[in-house]
Amino acid sequence: MLIVLLWQAGQLPAATPGFAGFDRKAQAGEALNVVFFGASLTWGANASDPQLTSFRALVGRRLEEAYPKAHFHFWDAAIGGTGSQLGVFRLDRDVLRRKPDLVFLDFSANDDINSDTPETLASYEAIVRRLVAEAQVPVVQVIFPFLWNVKFDSLESMKRRKAHLRIAEAYNTAVGDAIELAKQRVNAGRTTCARIWPVDGIHPCDEGYALFADAAWTAFREAVRARKTCAAPPEMLYAGTYMTQQRFRLATVDPLPPGWRAGKPNVVSAFFDMLMSRWQDDQAIASGGSAQAGNAASGKAKPPEVAPVKVSFRGSMVLLFGESTTKSGKYRAYIDGKLIEHPSKDKKQVLQEFDAGEFARTVGGNAHYNQVIVEGLPAEVEHTLEIQPVFAENAEQELRIESICVAGGQARVIVKPAAK
Repeated sequence: MLIVLLWQAGQLPAATPGFAGFDRKAQAGEALNVVFFGASLTWGANASDPQLTSFRALVGRRLEEAYPKAHFHFWDAAIGGTGSQLGVFRLDRDVLRRKPDLVFLDFSANDDINSDTPETLASYEAIVRRLVAEAQVPVVQVIFPFLWNVKFDSLESMKRRKAHLRIAEAYNTAVGDAIELAKQRVNAGRTTCARIWPVDGIHPCDEGYALFADAAWTAFREAVRARKTCAAPPEMLYAGTYMTQQRFRLATVDPLPPGWRAGKPNVVSAFFDMLMSRWQDDQAIASGGSAQAGNAASGKAKPPEVAPVKVSFRGSMVLLFGESTTKSGKYRAYIDGKLIEHPSKDKKQVLQEFDAGEFARTVGGNAHYNQVIVEGLPAEVEHTLEIQPVFAENAEQELRIESICVAGGQARVIVKPAAK
């Protein structure tokens, strides 16, 4: 408990998550948990067999070959299309509960390698800090490229790469920089961008993942040889917003508002890394639309609309985590009674509704739903959040929300009894 209070306050004793200790335990034949935490480049999208030819599979095989006596358990903790802001809220369930002995950490690409937005740098550093200070586990930060990062971008232009290298220096983690390695090999004529990314510019195929694995493995071996020990600095480089956080499971509310029920995630999805039954234990599900359509056709009166979800919370940011399906509808979100507007993807419109089904329709099947609602709130005061479903009347629609995630300040969701 003391170390938790200290790292929350930014006053940390020297931690001792060393690569030499991992090497010693592996050489001795101990049971070890290795977690690969990230997005689709960690999962291995476009690999001919992600269980065999992804970067994590190749690194796992090298660990088994280097330490034949060890008993490894490799944990895949990668959800495609997500970044470190969601990662903060997944850390406990998908990483720390595995009691990791070594973590390979992704998210540099999905957080946007060319940007240095303070919010996502804060969320990424919070993950590193908790791994090093709380879990006391050695970390290999992996920095993966998209095609255009290697073909067109300069290393100097990649603001996030610089920031993540600075975090690595501050926390003395290992770094597997696949961007620099890819540029070296392409410039030397050892490979080409077309061979690394033969299908699309985001996800490599087997040759690309082998290159990613080379970068990660070299970083790990160099850290072992140098007897590198990760340690958290007394002060964070970025804001401490995400050092306090809560992932509040909405299905635990009893009773849920009218029109909502507790249920389970779907067990089919567009992609295995986006199969929400892997990442969520339950969901609060609102249904509507088809009944209204049927009643309208028969001349009957419409049933009552699905009631909004209303909670209070303390924190500076709110994120919703759930499941996007082809039946998912839209909703409005209100903070402190004010409608939250947000720009469209092309930045040409200001939208007043969030579309929970857009991603599922894009990928052609069930996937994750991951939406930042608001950032930058004063964390010291209590706020209100209202989620109002907006269902079409001519089709069956739904909303599936697993959790309301808040960070900053006391970071807690408060459900007040409904008025009688």
